[in-house]
Amino acid sequence: MKILVASHSYIVDLNCEKFRALAKLEPGIEVTIVVPKRWKPGGVMKDTIETRYRGEGSFRVVPISNFSQNNQGLLTFGADLISLLKEFRPDIIQVEQGSKSLAYAQLITLNRLLGLKAKNLFFTWWNLPYELKFPISLLEAYNLKNTNGIIAGNQAGAEILRDRGYQGKLQVMPQLGVDDSLFCPQTQPELAAQLGINSDDFVIGFVGRFVPEKGILTLIRALDKLRDRTWKLLLLGRGELKAAIQQQAENLGFSDRLIWIESVPHAEVYRYINLMNALVLPSETTYQFKTLTSIGWKEQFGHVLIEAMACQVPVIGSDSGEIPNVIGQAGLVFPEGNVGELSDRLTQLMDDRNFAEELGQRGYERVIAKYTNRALAKELLEFYRSL
Repeated sequence: MKILVASHSYIVDLNCEKFRALAKLEPGIEVTIVVPKRWKPGGVMKDTIETRYRGEGSFRVVPISNFSQNNQGLLTFGADLISLLKEFRPDIIQVEQGSKSLAYAQLITLNRLLGLKAKNLFFTWWNLPYELKFPISLLEAYNLKNTNGIIAGNQAGAEILRDRGYQGKLQVMPQLGVDDSLFCPQTQPELAAQLGINSDDFVIGFVGRFVPEKGILTLIRALDKLRDRTWKLLLLGRGELKAAIQQQAENLGFSDRLIWIESVPHAEVYRYINLMNALVLPSETTYQFKTLTSIGWKEQFGHVLIEAMACQVPVIGSDSGEIPNVIGQAGLVFPEGNVGELSDRLTQLMDDRNFAEELGQRGYERVIAKYTNRALAKELLEFYRSL
């Protein structure tokens, strides 16, 4: 089976691990990933990335000339894509830019014109209802009409596509898995000593952006109810709310319990997660369904949850978006924005370390079964075969 995947996401080599695993599952599987030759990530200070060819046996990443360098929806590829398609002749074409993608329409059309007879798939994270105007509505209609299968990153995204009339094959699974050789239980005594963490501290962790939709201020207010207990809050990330978090903690009298860690390379994140007794993802939906507008946000997955679960760290998440489906019965869920309920979940873990350990084990088993790169690769291969 020859699989061609197109997405700017795989410019980052770490993001390719699922497809590397897929290429190694069985003899005869070949994976070619098409990435833009030049791409400028978000942020005014970011430099344009010049991508390079990477080849490893039956897996390769091929840079192709492109016509948009910083807009996913407008991304399209140059004529060298045609040469690649003629040479590779894929059985599966998967474009990971959503249902309204010009690149997906381009690959659909080339598939037909070149007589490849490949199955057309796309991946999407989008999990909010939306309305489209002409000509974007026409573009999506063309893409959906010519789609053989869809991979949605969350259950809400799958339901939205069904509501929009898609009746074909559809699989719910995340775009990226977790590297369980890196994210696994590992004691970090030197790092704990460096950060002033003692053996009797209950370390509550947050990893992510310090922005309103991540619910970080709700977590701070929940900790105010636990001021008579021994805990520290490990904050790994950056964002606009840092000053507000610090000020609120000072007003509540526990700013000295906060441990600030500026964003670190992803390959180092596991070290900090392994210091935690619980990881909290208190995301809060900003989308208002009654307004019939697609402006807003709700949690699309929460990748840090499966990283913590892989380290056997018990997780607590809000009920925003996909979080309850990711956690399942392997962690604790609270109503988003509810300070008292979040405080109660933290108290459960503090008061019953055996229960916390059991949750950590459940989370680990869930990740190994569902969310490692190899597990996702197997699931993906079965979906391809069903087409």
